[in-house]
Amino acid sequence: MKNYNEDKYQRAKKKVKRVKDFYNHLTVYIVINIFLILMHMGLFQHGIVNLEYPGWTMFTTPFFWGIGLLFHGLYVFQDGIPFFKKWEERKMKEYMEKEEEDFKNSDKWE
Repeated sequence: MKNYNEDKYQRAKKKVKRVKDFYNHLTVYIVINIFLILMHMGLFQHGIVNLEYPGWTMFTTPFFWGIGLLFHGLYVFQDGIPFFKKWEERKMKEYMEKEEEDFKNSDKWE
């Protein structure tokens, strides 16, 4: 029973670390992209914000980085998404059945 509790504790610890890492990633994403947008608007060149129409290049970094952040979030919070939970359960059942079938087909005396 102690081994089971230790495993449960370790899994919970890893999940908390993944969530914490995601929030760190999100914080860095927000800070860096605010800085980049202000830089593209000319705040650091002229001392004032340039209110001209922003070019598409201003949004490429937030867009593509945002896609990566989205996938990071999906990975971390997959337990809250029913599709991932059902998929995980199906795969676990499939692997357990395969292992049981392999055990039945193997020579037990080896």
